[in-house]
Amino acid sequence: MELTGKQKRALRAMAHHLNPVVLVGTGGLSESVVEKVNTELGHHELIKIKISQDAPVNAKEAAEDLHEHTDAAVVQVIGRIIIMYKARKKKPTIKLPA
Repeated sequence: MELTGKQKRALRAMAHHLNPVVLVGTGGLSESVVEKVNTELGHHELIKIKISQDAPVNAKEAAEDLHEHTDAAVVQVIGRIIIMYKARKKKPTIKLPA
């Protein structure tokens, strides 16, 4: 899924007040972390992921790997925070601008 600049801007505004729901720690991007990201995307559609200072990957590498494993769009990577979006197949709640 490729997002336009307008769609990314809208999603960043929606994500501003969100707290991270997934923390990537010293274990890195394990299979359980990827499963947790998929689960949270299914529940919320738009999530924040925080990369710990002790994590063996940086935020950009983690965002690329998560994009490959979850098919979710990376909205933004800023510092150690990743914002990801994936629309639900049934009844999506977030309406993106055209």
